[in-house]
Amino acid sequence: MSDADSTVEVDSHDPPKQDSQDRKPSSASPNYSLWPPTERTRNAVVDRLIETLTTPSPLSRRYGTLSADEADSQARLIEQDAFAAAGGSAATEVSGESGMKILQIYSKEISRRMLEVVKAKNADASAAENGASETGSDAAAAVEEKDASTAASGEEVKAEEST
Repeated sequence: MSDADSTVEVDSHDPPKQDSQDRKPSSASPNYSLWPPTERTRNAVVDRLIETLTTPSPLSRRYGTLSADEADSQARLIEQDAFAAAGGSAATEVSGESGMKILQIYSKEISRRMLEVVKAKNADASAAENGASETGSDAAAAVEEKDASTAASGEEVKAEEST
């Protein structure tokens, strides 16, 4: 029999062998880092903030929406401030941690700052509608007080209906 005519028998129980070029050394396993986020991720956060601030949502039903220009500038400020706040806390983190805690701080800061922005806008709009010359924080307190009294009166109505 010649080499061209010979057949190779393959044991079906053995896994196929890979060339050494196909295998990656174990030391080259991907190293994922949660912090700091990439520029692409930060831009995606800004885009999502703009969408949240300008489109109908539970947040906008309560506090209203922002114009596209205002949302763009506010979203960039929110993200930058949250990034700086989380980055400041990154210095205090124990080395070797995955960055999850820092990412959580970043996320919470974004949420907190976004809520502050929409509450302040709502308070300013309410003050303008009422013709009041309250400061932003005083107006925000007035809105929160009004919300609390509305909720309390709703509870009183429920209590009266149940009796």
